[in-house]
Amino acid sequence: MTPSIRPLSSDAGTPPDANADATTQPLGRRPWALAATTTLVAVLGSLSLLSGCSEGVQAQGGPPGAPPVAVAPAVERMVREQLDFTGRLEAPESVDIRARVGGPIDKVHFRDGAVVKAGQLLFTIDRRTYAAEVARFESQQAAAQAQFAIAQADLGRAQGLLESRAVSRQEVDQLAAAARTAEAQLRAAEAALQGARLNLAFTEIRAPIAGKLSRAEITTGNLVGPEQVLTTLVSLQKVYAYFDVSEQAFLRLRKVAPATLQARMGLADERGLPHAGAVDFVDNRLNPATGAIRVRAVFDNRDGRFAPGLFARIQLAGGEPRKVVLTPDRAIGTDQSKKFVYVVGADKIAQYREVQPGALREGMRVIEKGLAAGEKVVVSGLQRVRPGAPLEPLELPVDANGLPVEAAPGAAPAAAPASAASAAGA
Repeated sequence: MTPSIRPLSSDAGTPPDANADATTQPLGRRPWALAATTTLVAVLGSLSLLSGCSEGVQAQGGPPGAPPVAVAPAVERMVREQLDFTGRLEAPESVDIRARVGGPIDKVHFRDGAVVKAGQLLFTIDRRTYAAEVARFESQQAAAQAQFAIAQADLGRAQGLLESRAVSRQEVDQLAAAARTAEAQLRAAEAALQGARLNLAFTEIRAPIAGKLSRAEITTGNLVGPEQVLTTLVSLQKVYAYFDVSEQAFLRLRKVAPATLQARMGLADERGLPHAGAVDFVDNRLNPATGAIRVRAVFDNRDGRFAPGLFARIQLAGGEPRKVVLTPDRAIGTDQSKKFVYVVGADKIAQYREVQPGALREGMRVIEKGLAAGEKVVVSGLQRVRPGAPLEPLELPVDANGLPVEAAPGAAPAAAPASAASAAGA
């Protein structure tokens, strides 16, 4: 039995036909059809609203485009083996000036920080006591010399009488022994006099080497002794640069011919490495605590430019030139223990490239492995780069060393990305 459906009608006074089949009723009078129609209208309205929002977003510019980055080509050059180190400067000669005899300081003969010559007078100690000692030992020497002269005369006369048997052989031997004793006493007096004269000379404290003085630690009137340091003196003609070389670097340097090894140095306030020198000392063993060996290079310092204790950058280079690839050092990123660069090809897609960096040369880093000459490397804007993402590269001009040349402030760039040009045209 088919259930009857009460149709909806605007004519409330007309009763429905109870015997009429539901499928024969008009569409407008079916309640389920009316509900479906209402739902369809609501969905279409929602889609129309979403479409309008999407069109509004696209009208406002759409998703962001490829980020602009600066790129520069990797270069290829012939270079020699090169290693960079840091160290400290030390004077080849450094002297603590001390008094060799005690006494009060009579006078200081230099200004603090003065440059002096070897043998120049620095301090004077009161010499009166030591002059008196010299006079006393001079008198003792004169007495010993007189005794020796008498003993020699007695021995000579006795030897002359021995032939005529006027004296015995025993007496001659006793006189000979007395003469030798007098001679020994004379030598002792002479040695004492020499010591007294040395002490008198030590009251004048002179510079043992040429160099630059520190300040006077002891001033006039103070009593000094051999245990006190009066000042310090360092040489200036040459300077040593001491630095530690790792085991790996040491093994690499051993393969370089010593005749071709060159050392260059730069101070903290200098660009590059303007000073040339030579390696003159390598320690006889590696320090097991640090795994490094101490090396020394010597540099000329006749102009007094270098002072002991200064920080120095040292570079050792040598061996036969070899062909290497270089890229700006700032283009290299760090990913935990790995080093990498971003390479941009013709498709303008960022390529993550792991590399093995080598020595640093005037802002350019040697790439031992992972990069080919001519490849475009991102040198600026690395924080905006994602591997596999599109980029808008702007190639920078490079100087003779391969370093990118940045545009001067306010100057127009040599080329502009396409997105920038289109934005300007809009």
